[in-house]
Amino acid sequence: MRSFIRHPSSIPVDFQLEELVTDGGDYLKNVSQGGLAFHSTVTLKPGTTIRIKIPLVSPVFQAIGKVTWCHPLQNTFEIGIQFLDENDSFRARMVEQICHIEQYKQEVFDKEGRQLSGEQAAVEWIQKYATDFPNAADTENNSD
Repeated sequence: MRSFIRHPSSIPVDFQLEELVTDGGDYLKNVSQGGLAFHSTVTLKPGTTIRIKIPLVSPVFQAIGKVTWCHPLQNTFEIGIQFLDENDSFRARMVEQICHIEQYKQEVFDKEGRQLSGEQAAVEWIQKYATDFPNAADTENNSD
């Protein structure tokens, strides 16, 4: 059972493990207050502590997380991370909204051919969807 709602995403994510640093080749699959999942070309062992970085947001989102699972896919791995710091969980709410806005920006381009700036997409998304965005209490009480 999941404690938090997962929000889909395809935003670039970097992670660092000891001497291994990935940069730009891995993509966030989804994010919630409790953690995130991403696709990687590198396998990671459950229990491993890593530093996650999402450079698309400003300021750059960085968090320390623990690998909770790693599933092999065709040519990559899907990796689940649990945030270790409660403050990182709180900051993930901002990343969740940015993921929705980026997804909205892509959907508008695909459906309408309009290319929105990040600011234009944010304004439209907030007007249309912000009231439906789950608050922290909703996500903490939700499970799959």
